[in-house]
This record gives sequence, C-alpha cells and structure tokens, in this order.
Amino acid sequence: MKIISKWNSISLIVRILIGLAIGAVLGLIVPKAAWISILGDLFVGALKGIAPVLVFVLVAASLANARGGHAGKFRLVIALYLISTFSAAILAVLANNFFRLTVPLGGVAAAEGYTPPESMSEVIGNLLRNVVSNPISSIAEANYIGILFWAVVIGLALKMTLPATKNFFNDLAEVLSKVVRWIIQAAPFGIMGLVFNAVSSSGMAIFKTYGQLVALLVGIMLVAAFVIVPLIVGIVLRHNPYPLVLHCVKTSGITAFFTRSSAANIPVNMELCKNLGLDKDMYSVSIPLGSTINMNGAAITITTLTLVAAFTTGTIVSLPLMIILSIIAALSACGASGVAGGSLLLVPLGCSLFGIPADIAMQMVGIGFIIGVIQDSMETALNSSADAIFTATAEFYEWKKEGRELPL
Repeated sequence: MKIISKWNSISLIVRILIGLAIGAVLGLIVPKAAWISILGDLFVGALKGIAPVLVFVLVAASLANARGGHAGKFRLVIALYLISTFSAAILAVLANNFFRLTVPLGGVAAAEGYTPPESMSEVIGNLLRNVVSNPISSIAEANYIGILFWAVVIGLALKMTLPATKNFFNDLAEVLSKVVRWIIQAAPFGIMGLVFNAVSSSGMAIFKTYGQLVALLVGIMLVAAFVIVPLIVGIVLRHNPYPLVLHCVKTSGITAFFTRSSAANIPVNMELCKNLGLDKDMYSVSIPLGSTINMNGAAITITTLTLVAAFTTGTIVSLPLMIILSIIAALSACGASGVAGGSLLLVPLGCSLFGIPADIAMQMVGIGFIIGVIQDSMETALNSSADAIFTATAEFYEWKKEGRELPL
C-alpha cells in the first residue's frame, strides 16, 4: 500500500512520462511482447466507451439546471471557436507555402476500408444526417454531433420536470466525471502500451521517412497554440493572454496530448474552469460543445496534408484556391467528429479541389495514419486546451465589462 500511495503522490504528468519512457524502451528491447500493447487498447477502449455517455449527460444536466443570461457569452465563445479554426487553416497555408514540403509516396499503402467524402455538400449532408441520428445509436457509435443535438433537446425538456429528476441527472454527471478521472489515473499504463505498440511496430522509421512532415505539423500547431490563440484572446480581452494560455496548456493540453481524446478530456477542462471560478452553467455546455466544433488542429492537418500532396505531385496551387482550401478545411474540420475517420478522411476532399488523383490522396491518408501517434496527439492537445482558453475568455470578457479583476 505504501508503494501505491507513493506512486499516486507523484504528479500525473510525471507518471505519464515514466510510462512513456518504459513503453519506448520495452518496444525496442522486447518488441514481440505483444501483451504489453493490450494495456493501451484497454485504456483507449475505456475512454472511448465512457466519453459519449459523459458528454450526453453533462450537457443535458447542465441545460436542465441552467439559469438565464448566458446568450452573449455563448455567442462569443462559438465565434471564438470558429475564428480560431479558420485562422489555423490560414496559418497552415502560409507555413506550407513557405516550406513547400514534399514526401516520398513510393511504397506507401493507400488507406483501405475508409470511404472519404467526395464533396463539401456530402460533408454537410453527412453532418446533418448525423445531427438527427438515433440518440442511442449516436452514443453507441460516438457520433458527437448527434449526441450534442439530443443532449440539448432533452436537457431543455428536462427543465420542465421535477427538481428530483434534475438532481438525478446532476448526480449522474458527477458520477461519470469521477469514473473518467479514475480512468485517466491509469493513463501511465495505457500510454506505456500505446508507445510500446508504436515503437515495436514502426521503430523510429516514421522520424526517418516522414520526420520533416511531422516537424512541420508539430511546428504549425505550436505556433497556433502559442501565437494565434493568444493573439485572439489578447484582442478580445485587451489583456496579457499568456498567463491564461500557459495555465490551460499545462493543465489541459498535456493531459489531452497523452489521452488523445478531446471528449475524454472534458472532466479535466471542467475542473480547470471550476478552479478559474467560471460559471458552471456556461462551461458545462461550452466545453462539450468545443470538443465537437473547435477543431484548430484538424484544420491544420487537412490543409497541410492536402498542400503536401499538391507539392509532391507538382500541382500548381493558386492563391484563390488556397483561400478556398482554408474555408473548406475550417468548415469541414468543424464537422470532423461527424465523419468516420476524423480529419484524415477529409484530406481527399481538399485534394479534389486541386484535381489530385484519389489514389494519391488516399496515400496521404495512409501517411497520416503512420504519423498519427504524434499528429493526433498534438491535434487533440491544441483543440482541447483551446476549448478551456476560449471558454475562459468569453467569461472574462463579461467580467471586464463589470469591472471585475481577472484571476490570470
């Protein structure tokens, strides 16, 4: 028991780093010990299993018990989500035009078993169909657009029920949040399994072959996290944004990097907002909403892989088409959670804008899956930390109008 108590007293981030290091070493030393990777499968499976139910109950319970007067803050936070996603796409266009990176496609297998959308109308159509999908199947299939829609509808209907019913949903939301926190405490072992699987199957090959692409994606996302997002916050609040940004990245972004799930990181963001003194009626809705539509990282991934495919094939890329690509990437990224395969499966949509053949586009998707252990982690960290940052920004904006002092 003393060992367990000592282990739990160590910071979660430090424990995760220990698990990461052990997983990498075991992947190099005993790559055939496949049972180690089961820890990663169990961890990811547990997060994916509980997250859809958590989002549904959190939003429904929050709306059922919400007081009025939040319309202005909700409008602002949604605007911040959309502006930051479009800004991220523009940043990716500028960075890719500066570096004009190409990648070796020979021998890269196209992603199979996936059906990417062929047009923007198909993306919107899929999105709208997913909105009204059966609520039970939406939860079972982790269709977060549908989950969010039905949670809002049922949450508003619950406002007309007895206080005991509303309290039950509140208690259930607390229970599910506690369960997720328990699962996240097991992250060091899950990360060890995930890293072991990545290292034992690919070794360090992804850094040799696709190191420049990984560096480009990571670099763009870091600039988005530490330049673009703070710039937006600074303009809105007219206040130094970095204390807030760094606090949210440290508390939320690092955890999201390792869990690789914005939805599973919701309890972390909720606790962060609570500690900042934000209004629960606000953040208990805006945080789950952000995990669905705030997709800065997805917009960067779609734009970057599309332009890398264009430069690799020697396709002429004009400025008007780049602007259109930014718009398409931003809009489709917001619907990424409603499309099977997420942001990577929207790359062929961007490629079609430049007339890049479908087989080349699917090869780029294949490369995306190869580097996904890094790309998806960075994407999730950027998206999830920004959820908390923009929620706090919307609240702080109201505080400034009231003459209240900001905590950061």
